[in-house]
Amino acid sequence: MSILLTTLNARYAHASLGLRYLLANMGDLTGQTRLQEFVIGTRSADIVEKLLAHRPRIIGFGVYIWNIEETTHIVALLKRLAPDVVVVLGGPEVSHEPEQQEIVRMADYLITGWGDVSFAQLCRAILNGPKPLMKTHAGIQPPLDQLAYPYDMYSAEDLAHRTLYVEASRGCPFKCEFCLSSLDKTAWPFGLDPFLAELEKLHARGARLFKFVDRTFNLNVKSSLRIMQFFLDKLEAHPDDPVYAHFEVVPDHLPEALKESIRRFPAGSLQFEIGIQSFNPAVQALVSRRQDNQKASENIRWLRQHSQAHLHVDLIAGLPGEDIDSFAAGFDQLVALDPHEIQFGILKRLRGTPIIRHTQAWGMVFDPDPPYQILATSQVDFATMQRLVRFARYWDLIANSGRFARTLPLILGATPFANFMALSDWLYGVTDATHRIALDRLAGLVTRWLVAQGMKEDQVRICLADDHAGQGGRTAARAQAAAPDRQVRHLRA
Repeated sequence: MSILLTTLNARYAHASLGLRYLLANMGDLTGQTRLQEFVIGTRSADIVEKLLAHRPRIIGFGVYIWNIEETTHIVALLKRLAPDVVVVLGGPEVSHEPEQQEIVRMADYLITGWGDVSFAQLCRAILNGPKPLMKTHAGIQPPLDQLAYPYDMYSAEDLAHRTLYVEASRGCPFKCEFCLSSLDKTAWPFGLDPFLAELEKLHARGARLFKFVDRTFNLNVKSSLRIMQFFLDKLEAHPDDPVYAHFEVVPDHLPEALKESIRRFPAGSLQFEIGIQSFNPAVQALVSRRQDNQKASENIRWLRQHSQAHLHVDLIAGLPGEDIDSFAAGFDQLVALDPHEIQFGILKRLRGTPIIRHTQAWGMVFDPDPPYQILATSQVDFATMQRLVRFARYWDLIANSGRFARTLPLILGATPFANFMALSDWLYGVTDATHRIALDRLAGLVTRWLVAQGMKEDQVRICLADDHAGQGGRTAARAQAAAPDRQVRHLRA
């Protein structure tokens, strides 16, 4: 074994699609290549020990925003312990602004952009000569029909215990400046028939939870309909063996043909991730985001009222031009549409994204360390941004978790953002913590706060008791759904 592919995933349940593409496209080097994944938080010396136990000549690292710091430490240890092992880096975190990064300085080679075929080419040159002279290599972007699919690289263990990532297309035609996909020229589709054949093979091997990484799944409606029909056929043919599919969709593009297909999916089988990011037209224009807000709102409302899809909708705090009042208005507007989850994100300055051009004009201050989160803008000072960060964490614990479904309306009232911010400020004042708050303690704190707002304690406790009882019913539903646990908690009674 000469070549080792590795990365640190954010969780064990995540399986690296990128590394599996590299492995599937190694060609004559496949027999000499092995993939070994780790999870962030693992002791660096233990990872290095396991890597070196394979005695590799080349180690390729997938580097991402969530693992850059730990991977940098691992590469430093490798270069001290085994300086002859060739370190090759790739991935979005090192594909942009590499001259500023210590990990790139220590590594032997860097592939920027697409690495699917370029990694194997570089390995052949390293192993067989002539030895590459240049450190940085721009990845070759081949036609997608020339790539080997990675899905056979998912092991039986992956299928049984991990989320399977798949893609029907790559790239994105939109230019939202906070997103790395804004650097793409367009979206490129894979051949639909061979892709569906790959899904069929995965399903036959036991895969039941599919997460599509396509940025704009519903852009080509004909393709979307065929893919959704694949899952409908499985659900109808095997009603006692459900599948679950997760898609990221464009919010203002939901034609009637797609609606008719969505209607047919039973509860617990379909999730849509919907990026709203901001409802402020001036902010949208600043960051080059094209979105029909009225149409997007109508589509979310339709999905909530006429489908059983789980809706996960994104907002971003800290965008240039957005003050706290504007964000609050957008948040309240989204709450009124009643999605199952609102992902309250804080703006990050991803390397290479055009959002940096607004830094001076809008007084944008970013944390210099990953994940490069916004600290302040000319319209949202540091103290207020900190409050928003805590709001996001408590919102995830209380609202998105699905554990307080009946109690949440008592908290939000007629002014959701203001009321939840008041709760958030109070929780932080009482606990001085945003993590590791036990569920029973959190329920007690919510009760205290609601009673302090003038609500009757008996009424609050009845709602919390109903929430607790509801978990038992949803636990029973869990056995009949392929959806992740958190989504099952949101299933309609």
